Amino acid sequence: MEYTHLSEFALRPGALTLWHPELAPGHTWTPDERPLTSVHVRHCQETDVGDTRPGRGRWIGTIFEMDAPFHAEQWRETVRLWHARHEGLRTTLETRADPEPQRLVCAAAAVTIADLPVPGITAPEVISEYLCDALESRLSPLVWPHCLLATVEHAETADFTVLVAADHSVMDAYSQAIVILELRTLYRSVTRGEPARESVTFGSAADFAALERTTAAALTTQCESVRLWQRFLDGSGGMLPRFEPAIAPGCTTDSALPQTSISRKLLSLDELEHIEMAVAARGHRLSVAVFTALAIAYRRTFGYISMRAIMPIATRPDLQWLESMGWFVNVVPLDLTLAPDLDLDSALETTRTELRRTKVANDATWTRALELLNCTDHPRFGISFLDIRVLPDYELVESLRGHTLRAESYSGDEVFFWVVRAADGLRLSTRFPAAFPTAEMDRFLGEFTRAIREFAIPAVPDVSRAPSSHVVNGRTPVVGNAPVPQLVSAPAQG
Repeated sequence: MEYTHLSEFALRPGALTLWHPELAPGHTWTPDERPLTSVHVRHCQETDVGDTRPGRGRWIGTIFEMDAPFHAEQWRETVRLWHARHEGLRTTLETRADPEPQRLVCAAAAVTIADLPVPGITAPEVISEYLCDALESRLSPLVWPHCLLATVEHAETADFTVLVAADHSVMDAYSQAIVILELRTLYRSVTRGEPARESVTFGSAADFAALERTTAAALTTQCESVRLWQRFLDGSGGMLPRFEPAIAPGCTTDSALPQTSISRKLLSLDELEHIEMAVAARGHRLSVAVFTALAIAYRRTFGYISMRAIMPIATRPDLQWLESMGWFVNVVPLDLTLAPDLDLDSALETTRTELRRTKVANDATWTRALELLNCTDHPRFGISFLDIRVLPDYELVESLRGHTLRAESYSGDEVFFWVVRAADGLRLSTRFPAAFPTAEMDRFLGEFTRAIREFAIPAVPDVSRAPSSHVVNGRTPVVGNAPVPQLVSAPAQG
């Protein structure tokens, strides 16, 4: 599964239709006492109510090909059932509330689905341009609906492509991944006249928000997690770290040009599996090797002793939210300083120690921690790792050409990396300022690939330390370094 821009997806021509929820006649929004999550509040407060393109650089989404014929009314019912299932999709806010936005919800029965056929737009590049414009204009954390869908019907092959796009406030990376099989399963149920699957794992994102805010309110500057953040900030003058090579003198946070984006397969599956076995023989997981190789590449390419970044992690603390749509993400600090000689075993152990050290911050809301430390800075350098095998039926997702999407960014100083252990090998996606030379990023990615290949050098197996596949301390699979419960039921991002 690649993480790309919509324009980079090989869309096939067809008939385009937009789909969005509406309130049915006689229904209204109801105030709800459950708060928004801390990051949701911050996201809303940073959105200009007068911005005519609130989705610019902000929306995220998913695109895939449905392996079934297109039936408009059955698809309409599928989208309606999806909104009825997830309270997060039926949530908006009262922006005039003080001191922060107030949650508004509507009943499951209050949602109907409207369609908007777009005649005359059938060519892939034109469809992509039209959709990007629509999503930038219509998706906002302040105006419902916060999620829009599109279908492209392919008459020649009797199937269709599905796009799901949302403001980040109602979708995260894990939601982006699992929505593919959820919509496929729902559509199959509707076309067969079967009832939709019920499950306790479709918990409300609003209930999670209440839990998150309670936990965040209990944080103090004396908490171990907040002290970890304090030490992290101290290492960069009270600010969040940057990808230093890409920070040009006098650069601003916004650029007229979109950021450069790269999405690339770095290792074939055969080579990656060989490296995985070698890393396991050294007593480590692939995620440890990935972060170690990034730190080595940062040293070899740019000469920096430490690689310091933030790491987004999944925070679904209970099975009730396992298949929910929402924003279940926290951020933890990552500070990797490897020994000068870059001995591989020593470097791997240093990285594992650091990843374990960050776990104290897993459940500590990062925005609240920064608030307590009087830091108003924003993340500028982030790294995320996902092993796609933690997702249910990931090989089916691949066969449906499932891609997760991000909007084009215009930041002048942000650099983010997404490393994915995919079904076909190791993939990496990145975005970075347009002013940063692509050749320099290519050089860095080349050093990263070279570094991770070095772990394939045979090592003496240490059975006592070798991990089980996809398991951390005998518990659960991970996204980043955050436990994500194993999906054991049939599927309904990532």
